[in-house]
Amino acid sequence: MLFNSFEFLVFLIVVFGFYWFVFNKKVKHQNILLLLASYIFYGWWDYRFLSLIFISTLVDYFVGLQLYRTTKNAHRKLLLGISMAFNIGLLAFFKYFNFFVDSWIHLLNNIGYHTQNTWTLNIILPVGISFYTFQTMSYTIDVYRNKLKPTGDFISFAAFVSFFPQLVAGPIERASNLLPQILGQRTFSYEKGMQGLRLILWGLVKKVVIADVLALKVDDIFGNYHDFGGGVLWLGALYFAIQIYCDFSGYSDIAIGVSKLFGIELMSNFKFPYFSRNVAEFWRRWHISLSTWFRDYLYIPLGGSRGSTWKSLRNVFVIFLVSGLWHGANWTFVVWGGVHAMLFVPSYIKGSNRKYVDNVVAESSWFPSLREAGQILFTFLMVVLAWVFFRSESLASALEYLSFMFTKFNFPPIYKNGLYSVGSLLFLDWIFRKDERLNFTFLEIIDKRVLGIVEVVVIIAVVYLISLNTSSGQFIYFQF
Repeated sequence: MLFNSFEFLVFLIVVFGFYWFVFNKKVKHQNILLLLASYIFYGWWDYRFLSLIFISTLVDYFVGLQLYRTTKNAHRKLLLGISMAFNIGLLAFFKYFNFFVDSWIHLLNNIGYHTQNTWTLNIILPVGISFYTFQTMSYTIDVYRNKLKPTGDFISFAAFVSFFPQLVAGPIERASNLLPQILGQRTFSYEKGMQGLRLILWGLVKKVVIADVLALKVDDIFGNYHDFGGGVLWLGALYFAIQIYCDFSGYSDIAIGVSKLFGIELMSNFKFPYFSRNVAEFWRRWHISLSTWFRDYLYIPLGGSRGSTWKSLRNVFVIFLVSGLWHGANWTFVVWGGVHAMLFVPSYIKGSNRKYVDNVVAESSWFPSLREAGQILFTFLMVVLAWVFFRSESLASALEYLSFMFTKFNFPPIYKNGLYSVGSLLFLDWIFRKDERLNFTFLEIIDKRVLGIVEVVVIIAVVYLISLNTSSGQFIYFQF
């Protein structure tokens, strides 16, 4: 079930009504409703995969309880290993089995051992498996580290794992944030409801009005890049950079907004990454829930920045390469991660990777300084070039695409719709850059008496109707 579909609009209204007007007396009843709604939402794609998420939930629920009950280190390690083996095994089989088999066969053929591939399977990738497996693993790891007390309420835990707004494309929530909210009493807040509706509206605009419009042009350019000059290929890379940002951050905005309607706060997943002043800042603002997950559960356990410089750089490359592989079973994603690692290294060596942690660019003025503008443009350019690997079907096509960008360059024709979309997005992002949750009442600037909940709902309904006529509706990150 897609956020930008009429089915989801009806689904959301029905669940919202039952949640606040029928089952609002007891948290347990609300959680049963959330669990049922989440399984309906997930089963809408393919009900057969509900068994996977249920078994994953069951395994980590009981592992968490046993971790809390035993004090023997060997037993605790065994229990953690069971959880890791199951979740990583699940992910490896459905997402990476064919990839590794194909890569192994290709390697053997290259070194002279010619063999046919008879091992690959016709495997369907379950939607959202990369997200909910990471979410359940973080729960088990935190219980193992004694940072979290496990819950004995299976319904609430299952609702935490399958919470439908963020189930299939994040944010990847931590149990320490989401689970207490699932377990606790929730009350409806008109103010949070309005904030949620604004985020839903803004997310739908980014997805339907910008991402889906750019997708048509991006698909044409990347699918037929041999037929275009370098100028058009530059536009294709730029359009994809904006498309994937609007597509993914739009999903996150809607997920956060929908959660607010149910009295639940999710973590921010994007903080205007294209205004970053170096790649380190970009990764603190892009897909935050994933980058912090790898930081806490991979980078720091590997030693983080402790130890020698070489070991620290090794750890940096490990998390970027694994992050690339997480995105997809293709060497293009691994190379994309490696490119970002190389872009990250200079700031790490100079010690500037922690320079822009809390401050926002041009925080006290309307315009950035010339130095900041140069940093933003350079970082954005590097990120756009790296996106070519992410979007291309193979390494060969990515390298050829990049070479044509520089060797076949010509001034491209003006695609007004695409440029309008890019310009509008960057302009609005610049205005909103200090608050990714849109907590300020920008809609009420016009007239507080005119713009209220009815008007916002009408606007959302109109955007949903527009979305029914678009040719591209699927969110990009569903494939990851």
